[in-house]
Amino acid sequence: MKKSLPFILLLIVMVVALFFSSVDLTMVKNSKIDTGDTAWMLISTALVLVMTPGLAFFYGGMVRKKNMISTMLQSLVCMGMITVIWVVFGFSLAFGTDFHGIIGNPATFFLMKGTLGNSTWPLMPTIPIILFAMFQLKFAVITPALITGAFAERIRFNSYLIFLCLFIVFIYAPLAHATWHPDGLMFKAGVLDFAGGTVVHMSAGWAALASALYLKQRNSPDHTPARISYVILGTGLLWFGWFGFNAGSAGGANILAATALATTTTASAAAAMTWLFFDMLRGKKPSAMGACIGAVVGLVAITPAAGYVTVAHSLVIGIVSSVVSNLIVIWRTGTSIDDTLDVFPCHGVGGMMGMLLTGVFANTAVNSGNTTGNGLFYGETHLFFIHLIALIAVSAFAFFGSMILLRVTNLISPLRVSLDEEIAGLDQSQHDEEL
Repeated sequence: MKKSLPFILLLIVMVVALFFSSVDLTMVKNSKIDTGDTAWMLISTALVLVMTPGLAFFYGGMVRKKNMISTMLQSLVCMGMITVIWVVFGFSLAFGTDFHGIIGNPATFFLMKGTLGNSTWPLMPTIPIILFAMFQLKFAVITPALITGAFAERIRFNSYLIFLCLFIVFIYAPLAHATWHPDGLMFKAGVLDFAGGTVVHMSAGWAALASALYLKQRNSPDHTPARISYVILGTGLLWFGWFGFNAGSAGGANILAATALATTTTASAAAAMTWLFFDMLRGKKPSAMGACIGAVVGLVAITPAAGYVTVAHSLVIGIVSSVVSNLIVIWRTGTSIDDTLDVFPCHGVGGMMGMLLTGVFANTAVNSGNTTGNGLFYGETHLFFIHLIALIAVSAFAFFGSMILLRVTNLISPLRVSLDEEIAGLDQSQHDEEL
């Protein structure tokens, strides 16, 4: 019965989809859809999708050879599982009719109801709402995939599928609604998150820390990465796709998109070089792994700030975040916390640094849509303290919420593989495949 449950669920989805195929598709119409903006957002959506396979290579190259397929599949499967959830009710939870600023009505866009034609989303009024939904889908896809680096090499695949479904419903969707919906709690409070530093990276980072603590150490934590070349390839794909992630969040082919693209480029470059130089100052040899990790930390940190800060300040964000994340990695290695691929130090801490530094360097001259005010650097304190409060609240919600979901998942299906399965490798024990 348990083995047939996923098939039964898919069958139910198919039947419901057929039933609702005749539902009226009308919504508020907008004749001001811009073809240039639409073209850019189509490209951006494809770019963000590339990031998930890029992450698969990035993580896959870091683990042991016997766990490469499993680790890469954990990223890839999100493209399938999360897409189905998003189309059925996930988009509605994140962007549906508001419920007290914390979640959307799951019936609003059920099975993409009312998203075809020339309907638009209020905050991106020049592109079709179906395109906005697909763009946001790619963010939802990569977020749980980021968490997999923390519990790599020791989680049962079936249990992972359950956890990622719970995470997208109970952690990601509420954060996306609160941050990006016009009626969301954090949106109305004035929190600035241009492309997901809070929604994506902080949520994934804290969930990763919770996962590492809950699953405890691997049988043999020390290992040699299987393919550094895969890590380099993955970094290139992530950096490439991140231009859609950040510049696409401008909502069109405009000046703000160009600004976000520029700040994304410089922050990542500065962070990559800073990681290398910092390692050298510590007496280590400059490594490809270090450069790649540094580049990703810079991309993470600039994400919430990309459309709110100057290019000069993006350099500072990249440098400072790289040093702080490096120090947290050093601290983590001296503890018993087995965050396999340092997801929390890189994504969690990088996201928090980006959020705080947005509160420091945000400039209303860069983005007229920023009505909260300038950052601490310009002598204003309001935005910084709002971000500090939001950081604490999001951290607590993501960490403790994820810990609860891990416990629930474990009750449904044991999370951890057996010792024999771990020693054999997850490729063989979970998928009966090998390189």
